[in-house]
Amino acid sequence: MGPRRLAGAALTIVAAAAAYFVYAPDFAGHFFPAAEPAVRRAHDALFAAKAAPAPTPAAAAEASASKPAVVSVSAAKVADYPVFIDGLGQVQAENTVTVRTRVDGQIVKIAFDEGQTVKAGDLLAQVDPRPFQAALDQAKAKQAQDQATLANAKLDLQRYSTLAKQSFATQQQLDTQNALVNQLIAQEAADAAAIDAAQVQFDYTTISAPIGGRVGFRLVDQGNIVNAAQQTGIVTIAQIEPISVIFTAPQDDLPRIAAALAAGQPVVETRTSDGAKLLATGKLTVVDNQVDVATGTIHLKGEFDNKDHRLWPGQAVATRLRVEVEKDALTIPDQAVQRGPDGLFVYVIGADNRAVVRPVTLAHEDADTSVVAKGLSEGEKVVTSGQFGLQPGARVAIEAAAGGGS
Repeated sequence: MGPRRLAGAALTIVAAAAAYFVYAPDFAGHFFPAAEPAVRRAHDALFAAKAAPAPTPAAAAEASASKPAVVSVSAAKVADYPVFIDGLGQVQAENTVTVRTRVDGQIVKIAFDEGQTVKAGDLLAQVDPRPFQAALDQAKAKQAQDQATLANAKLDLQRYSTLAKQSFATQQQLDTQNALVNQLIAQEAADAAAIDAAQVQFDYTTISAPIGGRVGFRLVDQGNIVNAAQQTGIVTIAQIEPISVIFTAPQDDLPRIAAALAAGQPVVETRTSDGAKLLATGKLTVVDNQVDVATGTIHLKGEFDNKDHRLWPGQAVATRLRVEVEKDALTIPDQAVQRGPDGLFVYVIGADNRAVVRPVTLAHEDADTSVVAKGLSEGEKVVTSGQFGLQPGARVAIEAAAGGGS
C-alpha cells in the first residue's frame, strides 16, 4: 500500500473516532479526560434540539373541532313551484316565402337592401314593363274597335226593327241583325277579359313583398333575365314577428301536456342551448297529432312575439314548458342537496350551531330549486355552501351575509 493510501486511511479512522466521541461524550472522557468538555459542548449543539412528537389523531381531531367550519345557510320556504318539462328545440319562421317572378323579362330595378325589414306590399324588384304595357294597350284598342262596331250594329238593329214593322224589312233580316249585335256583345266581353289578362301580366312586372318580414341575401342582380319557369327566386322573406319554436317532449309527459293545454295556453320559455340565459317567453299553440315512434317523443310548437329579435330562424334553443304550478311546496336551494351512498341528504343546522345529516326525498328539482317531499320542515336551515369540510355533529359558523338572508 502506498504512502498516500496509508495517510487517507489514517484520516478516515481519526474522523470516525472524533464523530463517535461527539456522539458518546462519556466514552471520550474515559480515554481523554482533557477533551471531555469540548466533546460534550459539540454533542449538546448537535443533539440537544429534538424533533417535536407528531400529534395523535385524537389531538388533531380536538384541534380541528375547536375551529368551527364556515358555511352558508338558507331556510326551507313554502312557495308556489312551477313544474317545467325541459326539452330541445329549433326556431322556425312563422312564414317563409321565396319571392319569384311570374313573368319573363329583364330585371331593371332592385328596390330592397339585404337584411332589410319589409312590410307586405313593399316594392322588391321591377321587371321591364314595356312589352306588357304594349300588350295591354293593344287589348284596349281592340276593345275600342269592337265597341264601335257594336254601336253601329245596334243602330242597324233599330232601323231593321222599324222597317220590319212597316213591312219594308223581312223578319229574317231583323233576326240576323239581332244575332250580329249579340255576337259583338260577346266579343266586347272577350276584349274586356283580354284587357284584364294583359293588366295582370303588366302588374306582375312589379314584384312586391307578399308578407312582412326580414329579407335575406339577394339571389338575382339587376340586369339579369328572369323567367317564370325558373326555380331560383329573387329573395327570401322570413316572418320573425311572431316566430315559432318547434321542440320535443317525452311521450310519457303527453297527458300532463294535454291537460295543461286544455286549461289554457301553457307558458314556454326558450333559453340558450346551454340553458343558462333566458331568451324569450311565449305560449304553447300546437301539439302534433302523432308521437314520433323512432324517438318516443311528441313534437310541440310554441309562439313568441319576438319584438326584440332574440330568436332567429334555425337557431337551436333549450325549452321549458310549464305544465302546472304546485301550490305551497317546500323549497330549498338546489345546491343544498348532497348525494351519498344511501341517497340524497342535506346538512341541517340546529340551534346549537351543529351540523346534522338529514335524508330527504325530492318531488321536483331544477338547476336552482329543489322541492322537498319528505325530510324537512318549513324554516329549518340547510347548508348551501361549505359542506365539503363538514362532519355530522360538527360545529359551524354561519357567514353573516348568508345567515342574515335566511
